[in-house]
Amino acid sequence: MNITLSTCFIAVDDHDRALTFYRDILGLQVRNDVSFEGMRWVTVGAPDQPDVSIVLEPPLADPGASQEDRRTMAELLAKGLLRGVIFATDDCDAAFERVSSAGGEVLQEPMDQPYGVRDCAFRDPAGNMLRFTQAK
Repeated sequence: MNITLSTCFIAVDDHDRALTFYRDILGLQVRNDVSFEGMRWVTVGAPDQPDVSIVLEPPLADPGASQEDRRTMAELLAKGLLRGVIFATDDCDAAFERVSSAGGEVLQEPMDQPYGVRDCAFRDPAGNMLRFTQAK
């Protein structure tokens, strides 16, 4: 039996700002852009990984969610407390330069980690933490 990652989700509060970041700065392809019941989902992915997608979704993508729950999720997102994603790269320093020169919010400059990678970290426009790792 083989199990592989197909799709992961990142909460965003502004899809257009998220697209500017994920498409224009990171270079991911837009694969789908869907609206339903006042919500929007945009699927992006790396050109070299056509079978792996990231869905940029509302902070609480449930049409039946209460207003209180929606507010709570929006507050958690604003604080940067929802999980992001880790990207692999063959050049951590180049990834850092690309994102930081485009105005990305730097959390950690490139550094060698004791667990065998060189990595750096940013926040996306919604506050999610993104790491870029390079195997040593």
